[in-house]
Amino acid sequence: VQLVESGGGLVQPGGSLRLSCSASELPVDSIDNAMGWFRQAPGKEREFVAAFRWTGSRTYYPDSVKGRFTISGDNAKNTVYLQMNNLKPEDTAVYYCAADSADSNLLMGTSTYWGQGTQVTVSS
Repeated sequence: VQLVESGGGLVQPGGSLRLSCSASELPVDSIDNAMGWFRQAPGKEREFVAAFRWTGSRTYYPDSVKGRFTISGDNAKNTVYLQMNNLKPEDTAVYYCAADSADSNLLMGTSTYWGQGTQVTVSS
């Protein structure tokens, strides 16, 4: 499974960005198949940002981004999107796409497949 991310960049505080992640294929034919996003800022641990379970289009967010970030998916394209609004300087990090046959793994902070990462910088 290959994951290709796009959409990172520099944005001012309060601005918006949309990240995309396309998978060459979904990991396995599993009801719990999911894709998601993590981020890692310099000197900090990797942090879960959002997950999208294909079955039922269920979404998951930590409190730090709830209400500001929205994850969605296009099943026909094996692609998930992360719409980030009202960005703050503390959102600055490398954002990594992830895919796993179980959404619970993403929620526990792990994943079988990872993208190469895309930089998001929030600064004036």
